[in-house]
Amino acid sequence: MIVAFVATLLLFTAVGVASARARSDAADVDDYLLAGRDVPPWLVALSSVATNNSGFMFVGLIGFAYSSGVQAVWLQLGWIVGDLLVWKRAHRRLRERSGRLGLRSVPAVLATDDEGRPDAVVRRVCGALTLVFLAGYAAAQLEAGGTALHAVFGWDLDVGAWIGALIVLLYSFAGGIRASIWTDAVQSAVMLVAMLALVLACTRELPLGALGGALAAQDPALVQWIPAPVLGFGLYLLGFVAGGLGVLGQPHVLVRTMAIRRSEELARARRVYFAWYLPFSVATVLVGLYARALVPDLASLAGGLGMPASELALPEMATRLLPQALVGVCMAGLFAATMSTADSQLLSCSAAVTQDLVPRWSRSAKMSKAATALVCALALGVALHANEGVFALVLAAWSALGATMGPLLLLRIARRPVTRSVALAMIGSGLLTVFGWRGLGLSDACYELLPGLLVPLAVYGGAALLRPVPEERAAERAAERAPERAPERAPERAPERAGDPA
Repeated sequence: MIVAFVATLLLFTAVGVASARARSDAADVDDYLLAGRDVPPWLVALSSVATNNSGFMFVGLIGFAYSSGVQAVWLQLGWIVGDLLVWKRAHRRLRERSGRLGLRSVPAVLATDDEGRPDAVVRRVCGALTLVFLAGYAAAQLEAGGTALHAVFGWDLDVGAWIGALIVLLYSFAGGIRASIWTDAVQSAVMLVAMLALVLACTRELPLGALGGALAAQDPALVQWIPAPVLGFGLYLLGFVAGGLGVLGQPHVLVRTMAIRRSEELARARRVYFAWYLPFSVATVLVGLYARALVPDLASLAGGLGMPASELALPEMATRLLPQALVGVCMAGLFAATMSTADSQLLSCSAAVTQDLVPRWSRSAKMSKAATALVCALALGVALHANEGVFALVLAAWSALGATMGPLLLLRIARRPVTRSVALAMIGSGLLTVFGWRGLGLSDACYELLPGLLVPLAVYGGAALLRPVPEERAAERAAERAPERAPERAPERAPERAGDPA
């Protein structure tokens, strides 16, 4: 089991280091942060899907299916619909805009108008949001990896965090975002194989046709398809669609779109993306339901280890149902899920530091690597020492980034004018809405990202209605309202007289 796990991790590391041979220039910032904007579509697809969905699905979706039953289908269905809308309507415009303006980071895209004029204040605010939320989220990924290894191998909780941080730092130094993309592609394959193997093992233990009866025997609510949330089922489902739309505010995912070699190839990338995403989604929900049917006492087991049940579901099912070698591969898949998200977040934080917060470092590949090391050290420190409250806060990172950056990105790619004051008002209102909604306890009735997206857009709409008319347009309207005057005639010349000189 340990041999299979270690061998898989060594494979990930070797692929990341080997990616350095494909880089165009070791000292090129574009190569470090965007892989020279020359990544083929299938690699962009596999990297995006591993980064976007891995940790959320391995931990969050399995846990949600375990606790809520078949209603988890609505969460994932809504998320897929929202994600598909972004792929069809936003990714190509983002690639074209970032390439045309020569921008290397998502905060730079948000702060730059159509003429290429950046707003330094908006750029620094978006860079700071990226650094705070993604560094914290990366810390949570490292901590989750350590927890999983503790549950299966009995290793100290800090060991997994150290292993993940060192591996990510090693191949990120070697190849930058290219290494992250290459390893994500391998990690996505391991993740899919591990999940499908676990589903097959579950069906051998309990046939699929008997799953519903086993769940109903525990609690009839587990097989109740239509929930009755406080605000109604419609808003409940729309909240999950908004969750999928939240990718609009995730720099660590969007940077893959910016790295594709041609915007026209995004349609091909989309097909590969969903060819992986759909079967993995079905398998993840099934594993969560089978975990509830086969290990109903999982919550008590997790409490004994001091961790949430959602973090223990996959390790517990793997150790009970799979051969030892496959347990190692499955745990490598879970560990890969945390690394595929953490490495992308660390590199996006590095870009935020060098491109947005300290622009004088924007041309230095050495400073980009130094920023990666510093952010990695920060994330590791948080993972090793933070209390539970910090990790509860970073669980809102997806919503916070989606609400603060997503609406502004929509306006930028739609080529709508946004002033500094309106942009900052949108960012602030989105952040307050997300945390206010969570604070009121309404997230179970409707995921907080739905109001988190709508409020900033309403702020923009209100500002557009109140915006003063530009002086040029005002002059034109004044001229239109003025009474018409007869056109002035040129003075007539006196008639010529005979004898006058010609």
